[in-house]
Amino acid sequence: MDKEFRRNVSFRGSQKFSGIELHEPIQYAAGMLGIKEALRHGFKEMGILRSMRALLNMNQKDGFDCPSCAWPDPETPSKVAEYCENGAKALADEATTKNIGADFFSKNSVEELSLLTDFELNKFGRLLQPLILKPGCVHYEPISWQSAYELIAEELHKLGSPDEAIFYTSGRSSNEAAFLYGLFARAFGTNNMPDCSNMCHESSGVALGETLGVGKGSVKLEDLYGAEVIIVAGQNPGTNHPRMLSALEKCKQNGGKVISINPLEESGLVNFRNPKNIKGLLSGGEGMADIHLPVNINQDIPLIKLILKKLVELDAKNKSVFDHDFISIYTEGYKKLIDDLPQYNEKDLLERCGVREEKIAEVVQLLSTKSKIIVCWAMGLTQHKNGVDTIREYINLLLLKGAIGQPHSGTCPVRGHSNVQGDRSVGIM
Repeated sequence: MDKEFRRNVSFRGSQKFSGIELHEPIQYAAGMLGIKEALRHGFKEMGILRSMRALLNMNQKDGFDCPSCAWPDPETPSKVAEYCENGAKALADEATTKNIGADFFSKNSVEELSLLTDFELNKFGRLLQPLILKPGCVHYEPISWQSAYELIAEELHKLGSPDEAIFYTSGRSSNEAAFLYGLFARAFGTNNMPDCSNMCHESSGVALGETLGVGKGSVKLEDLYGAEVIIVAGQNPGTNHPRMLSALEKCKQNGGKVISINPLEESGLVNFRNPKNIKGLLSGGEGMADIHLPVNINQDIPLIKLILKKLVELDAKNKSVFDHDFISIYTEGYKKLIDDLPQYNEKDLLERCGVREEKIAEVVQLLSTKSKIIVCWAMGLTQHKNGVDTIREYINLLLLKGAIGQPHSGTCPVRGHSNVQGDRSVGIM
């Protein structure tokens, strides 16, 4: 076993946490530190020239898509750095010059490899060839591509039915590769194609399909720039898709407001230092969230029920809070929703959601006077058993305000994989 491997196994096996340092949370996102870390990681994995050549082509019209998140590119991408620190690091991991050959696997058994985390395994580098674990063996062995194809074909032909096969895909594949993979599976005769987005956003597709008839978001990137209110729910943009912060910044520059609904007050929404402009690099940055609601974990439904109850009370006084023309023409179930709300006790809802009453009043006042509203959400909503019901409540809010089907309004499920469209919409669905 080589020295680096022994060090990792020893660290994991001893259950000691020496080497982990605890610090106060960083109070801002991006800025000079983001640039420094992105370049440091890229230069380490790819070298200086290779890094710069690749980074200049990422998310450009004649280049390639970032392998990190699926945040959309603007219609006219900037000439440089249309990506974030996470994207630069993901590219470096994909294009690293480190690699693992057959010698590595002959020295290290499957059991020894199992003691390492995915992060530790990833750091050894890229695979150079297909591998196989033969029956009764404890080491992976190299296999030629031709032999791999023949083995797969042989196993598929042994099946009694195509539906005995499952074709799984990861978010690391491209949109085009995922689409072709889907064609292959259906040509073989099955639609058993689970993928990583099943876990991430299946509840989004179901909730959107049941309420709006289409299991996808209803906005494009430019809609966020002109929104009057953007609700960011169950989502950490600064950590998981930092390019969204630029869209929120443009919204605020145009007079829009941002509401963050999350147990965590994330640093990216507290202070964003945009590395693309002088102000972001040299000044103290800008706060993105105008209002932060620190909701208790998985208590969004009580929160939105409470907000809806208060909006209903205001609308009963002057009939201008909700878009009644839109409701009458385009929706059904309005009376059922309104009649259902009185059964919920406001004090109980307040206690369950854990948000201060004055904060909720601030949100209600803002929403009562605005109609261009976008709700963005991610896995903080979708990963719960009641994810579908939670998302439906947010959609109820949009429907009551008539904030669907008009510019700068609608639903924005922030999915994390660039191949979701190829896997789900074009393929399975």
